[in-house]
Amino acid sequence: MKAAYAIALVGLLAFAAHAADARSLKQDSSAITDADILNFALNLECLEAQFYSCAVYGKPLSAELTGNGPAPIGCQSANFSNDDVYNIAMDVANDEITHVKYLRTALGNSSVQCPLVNIGSAFSDAANAVLNTTLSPPFSPYVNDLFFLHGAFIFEDVGVTAYKGALTSFKSKDIMTAAAGIMAVEAYHAGYVRTALIESGDVVTPYGVNVTTIVNAIAAGRDMLDGTEFNSDEGIYNAMTGDYILVPTDGNAIAFSRTPAQVLQIVYLSADGTPGGFFPNGVNGKIQ
Repeated sequence: MKAAYAIALVGLLAFAAHAADARSLKQDSSAITDADILNFALNLECLEAQFYSCAVYGKPLSAELTGNGPAPIGCQSANFSNDDVYNIAMDVANDEITHVKYLRTALGNSSVQCPLVNIGSAFSDAANAVLNTTLSPPFSPYVNDLFFLHGAFIFEDVGVTAYKGALTSFKSKDIMTAAAGIMAVEAYHAGYVRTALIESGDVVTPYGVNVTTIVNAIAAGRDMLDGTEFNSDEGIYNAMTGDYILVPTDGNAIAFSRTPAQVLQIVYLSADGTPGGFFPNGVNGKIQ
């Protein structure tokens, strides 16, 4: 596995139940159950699994896995030219598909249907927004290996920041333990994708800017969308210090946290939390 070609397990299980954040819940967080949190996770797992399944296998998740949910918008195979990238992508895709299956099985009749996800034009909308222009041709993570990494990075760190705030929300210690294990996997994958992008940082893209510029703009865009009063995201290079950034942390080297509302603002591409972006009709379940 070559770090330069490693790809990310796209942001997984982004969830938490914070009573102070009324925008993220249909009712007071005291009424939120572990099942509600897992269903929020399932929504995001569906997004990730659809993206990887389409990129690697050229087809969406089965009706059984989606709970007879709608087919994704923009499903297509990625143009992998490097065997290492493809093989890692296939491994991650299989993990994501298994996560959807696991959560749906664990939730049983309480599981929500996978919502409609946009894994096509939402990527170009996100790229246009963070670079404050209209790219031509439109950005697509399916064009090549490097752009696939960019597409993954759009979500990547969100899962880790959401996990960090989610662990203590679970009432079941068993579920909390499982979530902590998944968070560790997320962090490993986040390190891999950042390393791959760092090593390709000076590569100039067809848009006339290098990889570092685009990746740093993605991080800044996530930071702007989540509405935090302080920086809760970092790209892969600090121009002021000249240092590469492998792990985005606060001053105490502690990972940032995000609430459900902040996560949704990012994946909706909407600072006010209006459904859109990667979830055109929003997510399903109690946590909204």
